[in-house]
Amino acid sequence: MRKIHIAISSENIEETIRDYTKRLKCEPCLVVKGEYALWRTESLNFSVRQDALSNPGSLRHLGWEDSEATEFTEETDVNGIVWERFSADKQAEEIKELWPDTDYLPG
Repeated sequence: MRKIHIAISSENIEETIRDYTKRLKCEPCLVVKGEYALWRTESLNFSVRQDALSNPGSLRHLGWEDSEATEFTEETDVNGIVWERFSADKQAEEIKELWPDTDYLPG
């Protein structure tokens, strides 16, 4: 199964979490205080990150959460947009590399 992945930047992660929790009508499955939040719905994998390298509210990248992906891949499309492809488990591995104290497990 594939679901679209959207990642955006934020300068106020707590306010962003409140806003997108209402918009998505569910709580994030992971919050790294002051830095990151992830929602995984039936149709969408959505993350926000406080990222000094990106303008607040800008698209960080797009991609696919794909249950058939055996590795984490990244490519750039003709418009300069980064597209990632990963399984839920590979995303969890990346999260643990960035934030080793999290105990996040998908699903």
